[in-house]
Amino acid sequence: MTALTWSIRAIIFVFLVVFATQNTDPASLRLLPGTVWQTPLVIALLAFFIGGVILGALSLLGVIFRQRREISRLKHEAAQKPVLLTPEVPPNA
Repeated sequence: MTALTWSIRAIIFVFLVVFATQNTDPASLRLLPGTVWQTPLVIALLAFFIGGVILGALSLLGVIFRQRREISRLKHEAAQKPVLLTPEVPPNA
C-alpha cells in the first residue's frame, strides 16, 4: 500500500513539474486600477491557489470553534452525570 501511495505522489509531482515548466509565459494581471503585475503564469496560478486555500481555511474557523465548544460542553456534562452500574430494565408489558 505504501508503494502505491508513493507512486501516486510521484506521478502527481511529475505532472505539476511539467505543468510549471510549460506555463512560464508572462501574464499581466490588473488587480487595481493603474497597477499591472507581470509574472510567469504558473506563479500567478500558485499565488491565487494559495489565496483560495487560506480563504477556505478561514471560512471553516467558525465551524471548528463551534464544534470544539460543543465537545467541551458535552464532556463537562458527561463528567457530572452519575455512572449507572446496572442497566435500566424496561418494565414488562
